[in-house]
Amino acid sequence: MRDRRRTRTPHRATTATPPAWTDEAIRALGATTDVVTAGQILGLSRNTAYTLARTGTFPVPVIKAGAKYRVPVPALLAALRPDHVDHHGPPPTADNTGAADSPPT
Repeated sequence: MRDRRRTRTPHRATTATPPAWTDEAIRALGATTDVVTAGQILGLSRNTAYTLARTGTFPVPVIKAGAKYRVPVPALLAALRPDHVDHHGPPPTADNTGAADSPPT
């Protein structure tokens, strides 16, 4: 069978990697983002992201508003950086654990 197109469709390079998401770029999305964007950030395809959201197994909490799914950006950031816990002050050390407040023994 002969190709009847007048111009050929250029082949897309499949080896191109999407740009990496930074914390600043994710925060710039606002309070929530759509499931497709959250899936891209997590390395999921569009189909997988919607399937996980629909079945309730998306890696972060999903808010269903009517027919739309929204993902909270703070939850997305927390999922990407699980070792980062936001404390209100420095982490406790041997010097500031509160041992000075207890009576000497």
